[in-house]
Amino acid sequence: MSGEKLLERITITPGICHGKPCVRGLRYPVEFLLELLSGESTEADILRDYPDLEAADLKAVQAYAARLVRIKRFEPLPAA
Repeated sequence: MSGEKLLERITITPGICHGKPCVRGLRYPVEFLLELLSGESTEADILRDYPDLEAADLKAVQAYAARLVRIKRFEPLPAA
């Protein structure tokens, strides 16, 4: 599956998880799955524990994170 096709699995919906990026409109925020992947959980563990997720969803989460780190410049917000 191409990177662009994978990224279609990441959705942002204001009424779901406070508008955070999630997998396929489900209530699995990208940040949560990245934390699992970077910790002790294997992909097999995650797929077993969350049966409505697919292997492509975990690839999509990683593709989304890779896209985010390509941002070339961050602008600090002025203090309120």
